[in-house]
Amino acid sequence: MRKVVALPLLAVLLVSGFAASADESKLPPGASFGPNPTLPEPHSSLLPTIHIATATGWPAGVTPTPAAGLAVKAFASGLDHPRWLYVLPNGDVLVAETNTPPQPGEAGGIRGWIAGLVLKRAGADAPTANRITLLRDTKGNGVADVQTVFLKGLNSPFGMALIGDNLYVANTDAILRFPYKSGETEITAPGEKVMDLPAGPINHHWTKNIIASPDGKRLYVTVGSNSNVGENGLAAEEGRAAIHELDLATGKSRIFASGLRNPNGLDWQPQSGALWTTVNERDEIGSDLVPDYMTSVKDGAFYGWPFSYYGQHVDVRVSPQNPELVAKAIAPDYALGAHTASLGLDFYRGTLLPAHYQGGAFIGQHGSWNRRPFSGYKVIYVPFADGKPSGAPEDVLTGFLDDKENARGRPVGVVTDKSGALLVADDVGNVIWRVTPAAPKP
Repeated sequence: MRKVVALPLLAVLLVSGFAASADESKLPPGASFGPNPTLPEPHSSLLPTIHIATATGWPAGVTPTPAAGLAVKAFASGLDHPRWLYVLPNGDVLVAETNTPPQPGEAGGIRGWIAGLVLKRAGADAPTANRITLLRDTKGNGVADVQTVFLKGLNSPFGMALIGDNLYVANTDAILRFPYKSGETEITAPGEKVMDLPAGPINHHWTKNIIASPDGKRLYVTVGSNSNVGENGLAAEEGRAAIHELDLATGKSRIFASGLRNPNGLDWQPQSGALWTTVNERDEIGSDLVPDYMTSVKDGAFYGWPFSYYGQHVDVRVSPQNPELVAKAIAPDYALGAHTASLGLDFYRGTLLPAHYQGGAFIGQHGSWNRRPFSGYKVIYVPFADGKPSGAPEDVLTGFLDDKENARGRPVGVVTDKSGALLVADDVGNVIWRVTPAAPKP
């Protein structure tokens, strides 16, 4: 007799096509962007909206579509899930080839099933390469002709920062320090642990990013939440949904800012000198809630998660509530669209690209899974003036979704290379794209 396996209710409903009735966006384009986004009433239902672009990769000869006045080509290809980028002073580019670590604590139940479905359809269910690769362009033609394994045997690495002759790498569970000499193409010395990071068997948001303070004395570290809205218990959120500050001389750390559901990108705004971050907000209360955002990070500030969003908009799913903390919650500076999964952040300091881009922010939007229609799946630019956003977002690279809404690629980390070109890590296309000015027309 054939054994009958009971699927979770959600799985049965999805397979039967019931999910087609899920919530859809009702806001006009642009309403969930900017300093004052539209925040409709939450939409709750038995089923969350699950709308995932199937990862297919790029057909031969096809690239993303650049904005007018820009051109794009592959700087490097054939990588293994490249997510984050760092440019060394000599121009070498480091790429974290990384993926989700084992998470036995999230394997069961409906939420675990959803997580597995999202990872598989999005092309993120393969084992992590656990390495950092070095790319070098020795010919000056905008293509990496040297590609070597720079560090291996890591644990889902992500953020990188060079201070003097020390390279710091953020694994999913710890920050390691490695000795570095300019020009070397491999580090074989063992890493020295300088800080433990929250991880464990759940480790819901596993990516940990780092940036050095301008004086090189401190590291700032992003740690995402261990759940969507605290459903794993607040004890599981200890030290999470926060940016930490690590004093390298003493080894002591503290929470610099909290209530940030999943901070990723970090950069110093060149005009104001303030630290900014990109943050992925909560899911499952509608296609138009809650906008992801970028914000200046204020020392000691609380940004709402999990109790509220965009200041004091209380999330009634969270129990028990904390009215005292909600009263302290501050609204972020600039919304980046609902469910766009805005990850990469780079303030442009170069001179190669048109002057229009000077001082503004490039943002890699990885793309939605909990929204109809899709959002994100592109690189955008937000202009800045006097240290603050000064206009509507502009598309820089599009075309990551094909005409059948399959994902040819998904942009993640963005960074400016030594020449001033913009590099974009594409973890579905397994490509690093390089954006430059378009050649003048004859």
